Amino acid sequence: MKEEPNVEFLQIVEQSELPPGERLFVEVEGVPIVLFNVGGEFYAIGDVCTHDDGPLGEGELDGYCIRCPRHGAKFDIRNGKALTLPAVEDTLSFPVRVVNGWIELGFPRKS
Repeated sequence: MKEEPNVEFLQIVEQSELPPGERLFVEVEGVPIVLFNVGGEFYAIGDVCTHDDGPLGEGELDGYCIRCPRHGAKFDIRNGKALTLPAVEDTLSFPVRVVNGWIELGFPRKS
């Protein structure tokens, strides 16, 4: 497993609690995050549409693309990239790893 020196990982949930095809909403230090299991791979993005701060995680997921339920902006859950208008800014994206059966999210290390 590659170490990321500027990232601190926090345990979020046991892997068994997030089966394939499901999503989980969490908040870490005031940041709303949605965690996805797509075919056994885990991805995490900010639960905020950058177009209007809407609840991005409630949108329809098609492969790796999530569509904001408010105005239809699409984002790639693998990296948070904005794919279509009306969003022009990417949403947050977090590194995810599984250690000893726990899903962990990475956050910038505090100095």
